[in-house]
Parts: sequence; C-alpha cells; structure tokens
Amino acid sequence: MRIALIRPNMGDYRSGDAMPPLVMGILAARASGHEILFYDDRVEAVPKKLDADLVAMSVETFTARRAYELAAHFRRQGMRLVMGGYHPTFLPQEALAHADAIIIGDAEGAWERLLVDAEAGRMQRIYRGDNDAPMTQLRIDRSIFTGKPYAPVDLVQYGRGCRFACDFCSIHGFYGRRVRVRPAADVQRELEAIRETAGRNRLLFFVDDNLFSNRENLTALLAAMRPLGLRWSCQISIDVARDPELLDGLAEAGCRYALIGFESLEPENLAQMRKRWNQVSGHYLDVVRALHRRGIGIYGTFVFGYDRDTPETIRRSLDFALEARLEIANFNPLTPTPGSGLYQRLAQEKRLLLPQWWLDPKYRYGDPIFIPRAMSPEMLAQACFEAKRRFYAWSSIARRVLGGDMPFSGFCTAITTIANLISRREIYRKQGRVLGA
Repeated sequence: MRIALIRPNMGDYRSGDAMPPLVMGILAARASGHEILFYDDRVEAVPKKLDADLVAMSVETFTARRAYELAAHFRRQGMRLVMGGYHPTFLPQEALAHADAIIIGDAEGAWERLLVDAEAGRMQRIYRGDNDAPMTQLRIDRSIFTGKPYAPVDLVQYGRGCRFACDFCSIHGFYGRRVRVRPAADVQRELEAIRETAGRNRLLFFVDDNLFSNRENLTALLAAMRPLGLRWSCQISIDVARDPELLDGLAEAGCRYALIGFESLEPENLAQMRKRWNQVSGHYLDVVRALHRRGIGIYGTFVFGYDRDTPETIRRSLDFALEARLEIANFNPLTPTPGSGLYQRLAQEKRLLLPQWWLDPKYRYGDPIFIPRAMSPEMLAQACFEAKRRFYAWSSIARRVLGGDMPFSGFCTAITTIANLISRREIYRKQGRVLGA
C-alpha cells in the first residue's frame, strides 16, 4: 500500500520550533513493504490531494480539531483514515466519528495488525496496542525527516511512562503505574548511529516524560552515554537533585539542559496537584544552583490555577524564575485535558467553561478553560501571558543569557539564545489563535 503519515498542527500555519516527531519514524519503520509518504503540518503544507491507499494521523488534544478537519477532507476523497495517539486513546468514540479505525495505546503490534487487515480489505474499527510490552524492539526510520525544516535536534527515547501521577497530567492515565525502559546498550547503539550521521555537536533530546524512572535505570543509561561525548537534554523530576552523585553523572554523560516541572511555589498547590514530593530536594533556588554549577541549564515549567493561586502567586513565580536566571521557562494556565484527574474533577465540580474546548470554535489558545477559586478566569489568563511576556522581554533575555551563573560554554550560550528568541516569537504567534483551519 501507499501510506500517508500526517502529523497535524494546532492550525493551518507553520511553526518555528518543531522537532522531528518520533512516533512517525516508528510507524514508518514498522510498515515494511509499504510505500511511505510523510507530511508534517507544523513545518509544511499538507497537499490538498493525496495519492494514498491509507492515511494515518497521530492526534493530540490541541491538534484534534485540525486533525478532524483534515480527516473529513481526505475521507471525502474516498481514502481510509486511521488515528492514534493520546487523544483517540482517551476519547475513542469521538475519534471514531472522524476515522475509519483507531489505535488505542502504543502503536507497536497494533499498527502491523491494522496494516495486514487494511491490505486485505477487512480493517476493524479499534485496535489495541500492548502498553506492557518490553521495549526491546524500538525501531525508528529517521529518513522520513530528511529535508524538512526542523530544529537541529534529534529525538531519542529510553523509556515510557512516569512513576508519578500528577493531577494535571494524562501520562499515568495512558501508561498506568508501570515504567518501561529499553536496554541501555540498545540506546547506546542508536546514539552511535546518530553521531555517525549528525556528528558530536548535534543536540539530542530524550522525549521520556521523566528520564529518572529509578536510580538503577538512570545510572545504566548514564554509563552507556558517558563515552560517547554527546550533548543532550531531557525532562527529569526534581527529586534527582537530592542525589549529588546522580547530578555529577548527568553532567559527565553530557546532559546540558534539563526540563524540570517546578509547577508552583505554594505548598498547598503542590499537595493539591499531587506533587508534594517536589519539595524533597530543598529550596528551588538551591536546586537551580546545583544544576548550574555542573553546567546544566534549566527549562522550568510552572502551572497556575490551583486553589491557592492568585495574580500575586504568579508574579512571585516569575520573580523566582528571573532571580534564578532560568535559561528557559513557561508559565501556563492549567489546561484540563481528557485522561487527567484534573479534567475529571473540574467536570464533576461543574467548573469547566468549555467542556470540549479542543473542538469549541470560541476557544482561542491561551483562553481560560475553567473557573479558578481565587481569581477570575480572565485574571488567570492575563497573569500567565504577562509572566511570559516579562520573562521573554529583550532585557530579561540579555540578563539571563549574559549574566547567568553557569560555567561559560559557547555551545550552551548559543543554544540558550536561540531557544529564547524562538520562544519569544512563538508566544506571540500562538496567543489568541483559533484551533483548526
């Protein structure tokens, strides 16, 4: 068959911060014997007409409306359409109204069964992946990314799942309590191949939701990476900072940036979001300094809208981010997504302003979705946008890039500068946008 893989964007526009979507490389690698076409709606226009026997999309909640519009367009041309990803997994009946078949859970195994059935003309409506299968056969066809204007970052995956179940996050709803990791030697071989083609100066990013699944797994990965001389970034839970030996290991293995979910400075909010453990490593400023001393920059994320949040708590979080000279930061209003405890709770409390915000034509990116306890929805949205605006003001970028407390690195200075410029542009570009075409 001739298969068109499509990665939808939030709307019909091009993004400036897109990275290669690893899931599409996985699907391409597992479609042996078929011809693959790949279109990434974030960086290129999707053709109005496709010469394909099957169209497959990976759908997230923010891209659902655009995905459904594209699906309707291609189904009118008589094409069979398949959807998978987080959003169809959590809302299968909604997705099935726009697709001929869906995959629930991980694609491996289910995708191959679907292709056999599609070729034989007996495609079923629902296929279920095995989210407990060992991660020993991860294959990625990176050739489909060639020539597309992505950020110069290669994505890698060590494990899936997270040992924590934060209130606002849907990862635990997708994967359950179990965290699976690949053999560290498999990751090492993959990284050696990337180094051969892209060179040592390419920045890598681990897409794991939390690279610190446990001490044994992280230690094994760092040992495998140490001799490679690569520079990389990851998402990692803040509790790694209470182990100086692990922090040393991260730096020695080439970690240059870590995304850490600080989320809130308010203990009551951390308890409500089921993230009280964020406090085990001590004061946030001490955590930042411990990472900076080791040459590891920080992308700090914060979420606002829990019951103790006011415009003043948002300003205090911004002040902390500026004082700590975080390399990058994001200040987001809580976004209740299907599959999260937050969404279920707010729905039960009848506090959702737009219960299906991802499909609602009135929703604009950055709009309030629910009613907070301690401020109006409009105050929440405005305070979050103001925090972003101030953090990425030109004067703030200059102070943080030129006056940070990390050991000097030309590579990190360049990456931090570029990341800030892109983040500033994307903040203004996305704010107020309608989802979909």
